[in-house]
Amino acid sequence: MSVRKAYGALMTTLVLVSLCWLLWWGFYRTIETIDTEPVRRGHIEDAVAAQGVLQPHRYVDVGAQVSGQIKRIVVQSGGTVRKGELLLEIDPALQQAAVQADRAALDSLRAELAEQQAQRTLDTQQMQRQTRLAELDSTSQEQVQIARANLNKTEARIASLKARIEGAQSTLRGNEALLGYTRIYAPMDGTVVTLEAREGQTLNATYQTPSVLRIADLTRMTVWASVSEADVGRVRAGMPVWFTTLGLRDSQGWPRRWEGTLRQLLPAPPTASTGEGSESTPSSQVVNYTALFDVDNTDGALMPQMSARVFFVSAGARDVLLAPLALLEPAEDETFTVPVLKDGQVQQRPVRIGVRDRLNAEVLSGLEEGEALVTGITTQRGSQRLRW
Repeated sequence: MSVRKAYGALMTTLVLVSLCWLLWWGFYRTIETIDTEPVRRGHIEDAVAAQGVLQPHRYVDVGAQVSGQIKRIVVQSGGTVRKGELLLEIDPALQQAAVQADRAALDSLRAELAEQQAQRTLDTQQMQRQTRLAELDSTSQEQVQIARANLNKTEARIASLKARIEGAQSTLRGNEALLGYTRIYAPMDGTVVTLEAREGQTLNATYQTPSVLRIADLTRMTVWASVSEADVGRVRAGMPVWFTTLGLRDSQGWPRRWEGTLRQLLPAPPTASTGEGSESTPSSQVVNYTALFDVDNTDGALMPQMSARVFFVSAGARDVLLAPLALLEPAEDETFTVPVLKDGQVQQRPVRIGVRDRLNAEVLSGLEEGEALVTGITTQRGSQRLRW
């Protein structure tokens, strides 16, 4: 009996120990989890982001230089035109009447001139006759003086008529030009992007030139980007730049990317005013500067007034090792350390970095592709892992 009791007591003890060990293993054991991600290769850019809007690189606002009613419009919005092609006609009745009146007045002056030239011939003959008679003492000196005066008056009338004829010719040329302005022609090759006039509409060009349509060359576009004053110091002419637009994608379904080179950074904000007495920009207002660059648009995908997400690239690298900035800790001599999981142990590895963006940094030395970077270490009790 004593052996049985001893054996029972031993089994009970073993069971209790096993239960305690299982209880500790399941509820009180501390579990450490190490999260990692591999060192990978990729592209990185240090870029300044900005918002922009697309405009045609070349465009012309076509206006009317004469007043009148629009008689005919031969183009439509969205149509293409060639330089010298007729766009629209304005009723030329008033201009034609003015030209006809100028021509009649010019003909009248020319007739008067012919009459005075004939009179000059007669006065010249009388002067010569009186001069010969005076040499023979057959006439008085008074008659000679009268003949000379008549000739001088005729010469003066002829000079006056010639001046009036030149003025009438100038007036005629001006009115003929106005008559020509009733037919408006395309000043360049391009596309009619806006058409503000309608047939039958009356235009008044007395005080300012009314704009009737805009022609633009859409084969090349200019991006007007708005750069914050906080970033304008990093933007310079000649640097590479790229942008994307809403809705336009490439053949793989990614946002389509256009690339270019910064052409110009305007020296003053678009809202700034100059001159004495001008108001200053409020200190609370964000100041933006305008940067311009051009892109090819031969396929016609880009359209005026499209919005663009612009990136000015100050530095970049392609197909390089990348490490998250959040894992880098500054060390001495402009180096950094990063946690690496090696043979089950976490070690701090010194690295040198190059180009940085908002999330990653280019690894120049210290890491190899595929090594495991420690992104986090978590500890928890076994009971926390149970799900009821």
